[in-house]
Amino acid sequence: MESPRAAFGVTPQGATPAARQSRFLGVSGLGLLAGLGAGAFWGTTFVAPLVLPEFGTVDLTVGRFLACGLLSLALLLWAALRGGARWPTAPQAWAALGLSLLGYTGYYLLLVLAIQAAGAALPVLIIGTIPLWVMLLGKPQGLRWRALLPGLLLTAAGIALMVRASAHGGEAGAGSRLWLGVSFALLATASWTAYGLLNARWLARHPEVNSTLWANWLGVAAGLGALGIAAVAGSAPAELVAQPRFGLFVAVCLVTGIGAAWVASVLWNMASRRLSPSLAGQLIVSETVFGLLYTFAWNGQWPVAMQWLACALFVLGILASIRAHR
Repeated sequence: MESPRAAFGVTPQGATPAARQSRFLGVSGLGLLAGLGAGAFWGTTFVAPLVLPEFGTVDLTVGRFLACGLLSLALLLWAALRGGARWPTAPQAWAALGLSLLGYTGYYLLLVLAIQAAGAALPVLIIGTIPLWVMLLGKPQGLRWRALLPGLLLTAAGIALMVRASAHGGEAGAGSRLWLGVSFALLATASWTAYGLLNARWLARHPEVNSTLWANWLGVAAGLGALGIAAVAGSAPAELVAQPRFGLFVAVCLVTGIGAAWVASVLWNMASRRLSPSLAGQLIVSETVFGLLYTFAWNGQWPVAMQWLACALFVLGILASIRAHR
């Protein structure tokens, strides 16, 4: 059985250069591709509000996670019919519920509340620091801070440029509403950071649960959470069905639920098993890069020079972090 350090893709001390290179080109290489793939699917959520501006963000989020939950449940039932189903134990079920709340429904609900109270610019700045927190808190033992510094600085600079390029004047709230939005954004940041670290730790401690099965358990839990959000903050079903483009709404929810929720979850689990949390955290910025590319393609616009530069800094930060972890 792999040790937790091996599951994170960390080469044991004393390994030969050839062994380190094999680890990087083999298991860690797959982890890198999986992490980038997760970012590519997560980025599609940037486009969903542009495709359906008449539908609220809460409704799109609920639809996304309901679709993910239904798919996950269908896959589990299909496996049961074939005699190969595996259901979680009580502790595993509670872990899935808790982690889905931290990284799925709870996180997105907090983000929506933050944007409603303070506008988009400030919450985006705050949650944009998630890769930095995951990198800092997930540093493996034996890796010097000096080795992580170039990747951290490049990522921080890219985030600053992206926020500066995307900020809109006069959008933020004022007074107590502003501080309420900041509080929600800080809670959202803490929520997903905790999810990234705890999810990697849970996977390392449970190698018998493969990435797809864990994604199914998380998906069912996220579907249950989506029902709770719909009851508290979602639109009435009759209002949604009455919308002229309800069919397109269902299609977008299916695409994002299957791709940005379920497939991305499988890929992220694979990355979390094969990479240290600090390196996996660095790959989170790929969500922003892919999201911007999709948004520019949808709007038929080219990024401004500052956004090109920010994306270049993100890529350089990822490369610097990969080098630090070799």
